[in-house]
Amino acid sequence: MTYRLATETPEDWWEVEALYDTCFAPGREALSSYRLRDGVPPIASLSLVARDPDKILSAAIRYWPVCIGGDLALLLGPIAVHPTRQGEGLGGLLMQESLANAAVLGWTRVLLVGDAPYYSRFGFQRLTGVQMPPPTNPERVLGLALFDGAWDGVAGLVTQSEQRQPSD
Repeated sequence: MTYRLATETPEDWWEVEALYDTCFAPGREALSSYRLRDGVPPIASLSLVARDPDKILSAAIRYWPVCIGGDLALLLGPIAVHPTRQGEGLGGLLMQESLANAAVLGWTRVLLVGDAPYYSRFGFQRLTGVQMPPPTNPERVLGLALFDGAWDGVAGLVTQSEQRQPSD
């Protein structure tokens, strides 16, 4: 099946939220990563949706700006694929496309909270010295350097950021 990737628009917002509700457990917004998103809009140029030929939303990914000890990074997530579309490679397609876009836009590092066995195939590795707000399991804090050395010397508590684009 052929999917069309597009930048998420304001008109997509509620449909994407409904997809996240379908894919994640109730109370997903109680997670610490959501505290970093409160009141901060996602990075619009990196938030993508995938639609099938009937224009039905099949998958979505969003990114948010965060700071780690004063260094800017992207917080990836949520990423979701509708249960009827899982196993078709949509998650990987959204990851590859959005990460390539992030690099072109000058972002240097990406952070997420997730399962290392899944995300390691995209180059994510466990970060030491980077602390998500509690109660995040430190084993699930992963990072990807979009440019060599992007995580060198980056450490500290992850906090909200209002900065919308990299200044590196």
